[in-house]
Amino acid sequence: MPTPVDVIALSQALIRCPSVTPEDAGALDVLQAALTPAGFACQRLVFSEAGTAEVANLFAVFGQRGPHLCFAGHTDVVPPGDAASWLHPPFDAVIENGVLYGRGAQDMKTAVAAFAAAAIDWARERGDDAAGRVSLLITGDEEGPAINGTRKVLDWMAEHGHIPDACIVGEPTCTEMLGDTIKNGRRGSLNLYITARGVQGHTAYPEKALNPVHALARLIDRMASTPLDDGTRHFQPSTVVFSQMHTDNTATNVIPETARAVANVRFNTRHTAAGIERWAHQQAEAVAEQTGVRFAIRMTVSGEAFITEEGPILEVARRAVAEVSGVTPRLSTGGGTSDARFIKDHCPVIEFGLVNDTIHQVNERADVADIERLKAVYRRMIDLFFARAGG
Repeated sequence: MPTPVDVIALSQALIRCPSVTPEDAGALDVLQAALTPAGFACQRLVFSEAGTAEVANLFAVFGQRGPHLCFAGHTDVVPPGDAASWLHPPFDAVIENGVLYGRGAQDMKTAVAAFAAAAIDWARERGDDAAGRVSLLITGDEEGPAINGTRKVLDWMAEHGHIPDACIVGEPTCTEMLGDTIKNGRRGSLNLYITARGVQGHTAYPEKALNPVHALARLIDRMASTPLDDGTRHFQPSTVVFSQMHTDNTATNVIPETARAVANVRFNTRHTAAGIERWAHQQAEAVAEQTGVRFAIRMTVSGEAFITEEGPILEVARRAVAEVSGVTPRLSTGGGTSDARFIKDHCPVIEFGLVNDTIHQVNERADVADIERLKAVYRRMIDLFFARAGG
């Protein structure tokens, strides 16, 4: 039997690459050096777009035919903050008392190492007899604007006949212990940029002005206090959260001409982004009729809400997690967004990874034993997927 890949050493090698978005810093080289000798065909995909940074991505596949299982993840990380605040330098990948410290230890270089190691072990054991395909979709643009990463890799995969039958994203999903949570969907997310325009004037003579601040405050209260829904079987109620309200005015005795606000909307499958946009305009029109202030709304969409219903990939994931971790996982759609929002347009997708309790924090860390068990879970997922598919 081939020697299994040391998932901890691979995790450390990845963490030691300071791949703060959009820099790769050698992370893809580390993966390609591990995958190529095992027979994976590796394709480096570099994408760019006006106004954005160039991003390096990696697609690697083993096998030529049969069912296709893809693992997806990212090697880019957020900045470490003040390195002096860390117990150990954020890119040194120090292990202390069975805990691996470093930026990306949970989000999500260890998961990338775990599914890469599991896939390599499987490929070495199966060799030319593999009746199926395992691929890795690795981006360096998940923590950034997500323009030159997974979406464009998927387009390339579709063009070249590599769209999988199912995909597992290695984001950290668990809440208290490894195995307690699988994500089978995500809320949609969008931002609303609202501008209120009135008439400038003196604060001592408000009747001679048209105050956009007051009108915008009324709209904010109206939108934030009106429930969009009461949730669904899979999702919590949708939320409208305002994060900014400001004017360009610096004087205390001047009513400004304009005021602006920004709201983030997290919405479930009862809504679409277009529907939320229509609702926001309706709310603004009602306040405009009351106040005379005019509103303009611009929307940016991070992703639509989606759910992966019961099916083969959920069955495989549940069984693998339970067998390896001894924990029966629950299904969740909570949290922010992930690149699963792009993958769901091509195939069924779920997310499973480590406990999420130190991501983006100083002293981000993960238990070494959990990383090793995560590799075992991914390997069991591969075996069960192909056994179920007859591969």
